[in-house]
Amino acid sequence: MNGVARSLAVAVALSAAATAAWLVTGRGEFWPRWVAFAAGVVLLGEALLRRALRRPPGPRRWLAVDAAVCGLIATADLAVYVLTGGGYFWPAWTILGLSGIVALHAWAATRENALATRVAALTSSRRTAVDRQAAELKRVERDLHDGAQARLVSLALTLGLAKDLVGRDAGGAVQLVEEARQAAVAALDDLRTVMHSIHPAVLADRGLGDAVRALALDLAVPATVTGDPPAGLSPATETAVYFAVAEALANVVKHSGATHAEVAFTTTRTTLRVEIRDDGTGGADPAAGSGLRGITDRLDAVDARLTVSSPPGGPTLVTLTVPLS
Repeated sequence: MNGVARSLAVAVALSAAATAAWLVTGRGEFWPRWVAFAAGVVLLGEALLRRALRRPPGPRRWLAVDAAVCGLIATADLAVYVLTGGGYFWPAWTILGLSGIVALHAWAATRENALATRVAALTSSRRTAVDRQAAELKRVERDLHDGAQARLVSLALTLGLAKDLVGRDAGGAVQLVEEARQAAVAALDDLRTVMHSIHPAVLADRGLGDAVRALALDLAVPATVTGDPPAGLSPATETAVYFAVAEALANVVKHSGATHAEVAFTTTRTTLRVEIRDDGTGGADPAAGSGLRGITDRLDAVDARLTVSSPPGGPTLVTLTVPLS
């Protein structure tokens, strides 16, 4: 027999005993109703609290406990009102006050739950940003090792050979010097590529708006840029938005079959909104490739969000929403 069943059996037994005593003592006013009332309050309280405590630990459990206690008090007041013969409905004030308490607690629990969700999202995005930064550092190290470093080693060897040939074979030395010059130019190109992948020079020199316009000018599909981002964006935010726009425009060229694209900056008091729209065939799916997922990870690090609307047949609209603080 579980706890509620035992409590029910005890309540029934007490009520029966009180009723029997009332019958034996000459009846009169039916006072056993108060014994039944007390037993019923205890039984109902136990059932409500057991049900509330079955919820997982956290704000929702304490809200359920609060609601159970307030519900028990309100039910007890209603029972007392009925048992005392009615009249002026004074339990209304109790019910009103208890409803206010539960409503206030519900608001606080919702707020606390939203904060907990926000903390979890920030923790996840921070972990993703750290992992992404580590992967980016490995990529930069690999690019430098396989590209610029290898070319500089070749340059050093070529110059050494040219030095040895200067006195014996001037023509061969000149040819080696020319090869060294070409290796130096190639190494510089490799270094520029690596630097551009970290923080494009145009972004540092001219800002986000002009950097995006430079992207549009070099795009194989005609593209226009309207509006301007606000001044004072952090370097991390500018970089995240720039690479997000660059990836979206690259997808326009590679996948959309569009004849025109547009990038629009819209700024409110609290938000920067960037829309990348094209007139292509649509059907873009963020889950289908790594490009848009990479954009999402980069934007999460600066608390920005990406949404994609791309029905079959088009048009495709990629929206970046960046909070301003």
